Amino acid sequence: MPHRTTTTQRLRSAGLRPTQQRIALANLLFAEGYRHFTAEELHHEATQRGFALSVATVYNTLSQFTEAGLVRTLAVEGARTWYDTNVADHHHFFVEGSGEILDVPGSHIKIDNLPEPPDGFEIANVDIVIRLRPLPFN
Repeated sequence: MPHRTTTTQRLRSAGLRPTQQRIALANLLFAEGYRHFTAEELHHEATQRGFALSVATVYNTLSQFTEAGLVRTLAVEGARTWYDTNVADHHHFFVEGSGEILDVPGSHIKIDNLPEPPDGFEIANVDIVIRLRPLPFN
């Protein structure tokens, strides 16, 4: 896990007070590189490691992390919200059936002819999710 001071500094730099819950969840999220996850998966991981957190606390913390720019939300399935610790602009593969999410490598997607946004708005980013399924066995 990252050193507590590093996590505390990361949270403060994002404008968040480093509470015990935020530090615990941030340590889980940022310990091993980029990852895709749901709030339920993070809650399960936290409880397995001995942290006493409610699912609501995890959702609230992820909402705060999203607002602060530490994670981003991914809309890949209607019923579940996925999160990504890689907040840079990039696109995803979604494997139907398993629910696995993979980053599209590099900048292999070219987007042309985006519509002009309505007056008073700008395009913040464009998220592309490419849905995959295993080939049938022949």
